Amino acid sequence: MNMNFRHLPTSMSAPTTNAELHCSSSCGPESTRSARSVRGSLIGVALAALWLSGCAIHPTPFTDAERAQTAHADRTAMFANQPELSGPITLEEAMARAIRYNLDHRLKMMEEALAQKQLDLASFDMLPKLTAQAGYNSRNKLLVSSSEDYFTRGQSLPPSYSSDRDDRTADLSFSWNILDFGVSYFEAKEQADRVLVVEQRRRKVVQLMMQQVREAYWEAAGGERLSSRINPLLAQAEKALDESRQSQLEGLRSPLDTLAYQHALLDIMRQLEAVRDQLDEAKPRLASLMNIAPGTDFKLAPPQQFAVPAFNMPMPEMEETALERRPELVEASYNERISVNETHKAIARLLPGIELQLGSHYDSNSFLMFHAWRAAGVNVSWNLLNLLNAKNIRGAADAQHEVARAQQLALSMAVLTQVHVASAELAAKQRQFDLFRQLSDVDSQILQHTHNATVANAQGKLEEIRAATSAMMSELRLYQSYGELESVYGQLLATLGLDPIPAGVGNGDGDLKTIEQSISKEQARWASLGSADGVKKQ
Repeated sequence: MNMNFRHLPTSMSAPTTNAELHCSSSCGPESTRSARSVRGSLIGVALAALWLSGCAIHPTPFTDAERAQTAHADRTAMFANQPELSGPITLEEAMARAIRYNLDHRLKMMEEALAQKQLDLASFDMLPKLTAQAGYNSRNKLLVSSSEDYFTRGQSLPPSYSSDRDDRTADLSFSWNILDFGVSYFEAKEQADRVLVVEQRRRKVVQLMMQQVREAYWEAAGGERLSSRINPLLAQAEKALDESRQSQLEGLRSPLDTLAYQHALLDIMRQLEAVRDQLDEAKPRLASLMNIAPGTDFKLAPPQQFAVPAFNMPMPEMEETALERRPELVEASYNERISVNETHKAIARLLPGIELQLGSHYDSNSFLMFHAWRAAGVNVSWNLLNLLNAKNIRGAADAQHEVARAQQLALSMAVLTQVHVASAELAAKQRQFDLFRQLSDVDSQILQHTHNATVANAQGKLEEIRAATSAMMSELRLYQSYGELESVYGQLLATLGLDPIPAGVGNGDGDLKTIEQSISKEQARWASLGSADGVKKQ
């Protein structure tokens, strides 16, 4: 670019030009003192403002009104956009509500969405840089300079300037660093695998949640069925206790027999109170899993018969299924792939960086012959010290890969063990449930015979109350045993990595009825996979 230079006058006797008049009017001592004064004042004002703002900052705790408003908003948001309960809740509906509205599951879905957004950002980092820049510069004095002869140390050129006091610039530049692109490419691949890792973690949460829903539902169903029988039994026991105390005052029976009788009644009442407390806790746990507001009254609609789950898949097939489908193993595989990309990224950083540049520029300087121009270039940079550390960098990356591989192998061994343990535990719970069912039948028959043989005396009332309590406790243990059986069955499905719903259903966009139907179909599918007869009815 060609540039004109304007020389300043070397003596006062020379003719005065417009440039000299302009320079003399702006470069004199008074102007200099004025500029310094203004600059000093501005600096002082800025420092004072910073000092005052620093003194004004202090801790500001939330007020009680703000905390109350936040608590009200949080409580409203927790249960927003949920349909009202329209009737008794089936097991499938309880599972569907847990998948659709459980806050832990919502959190995992949000984490999955966040990981996807981070992948979008990582993919955008691979694009070249397109930078637009504009600027304005103003000086109170011209940029005047002179030259000095190297040999004589004398002034070789008169003072001159080649730029305006006011200057406007604009640039539009395109640059692409090939090394940065390679590193960003591997980082984007890692982030893509992290999205899949978060998805596997969400699968694990759903599987665990379904296992908890199964157990809590049947405990709540047993509590709902038996809660109406506790108060009459307590009232009957209290009445018998009052009659015994009255007979003790009248001396109708021996004191030792009377006290033993009262002790037995009080022990029965203690058991009934403990059962009532236990039953009162069942529904709140189920409501929490379904994200129903605490204290909400709802009814359950369990099946009329207990369906004893059976899963008779051959053990080699169960092991193969678990190794293929378990979320933890799939996550470990993705982590291993992430470690491979980390190795590639470490190797890429050892290479030289090549940057391509292309830009269009503008400068309003009146001394320039061309105010607009375009430029292109190539820059190569290489940190040669990285070559000395290449072995260590590669070794660390390989070690990370080996650790990821070892973790996957250790996890695979743990999964195989869990498959065998879950299968054995399911068989044990089936046997226990069968015993509890028989015990409940026997206690029911004992209650019937005791009621028929009851005579109008205190001893007869005690036996009837004791038999009724025993029958109720047996039925409660039957429901608890079935809840444990359902929980172990769900644990076996989770151990094999079998999801309660198909992929893509229940991710926040499906309605409750669709999720419920999908759960029923998927449960029937796994039952037919594990046993030709599906489930047994008792």
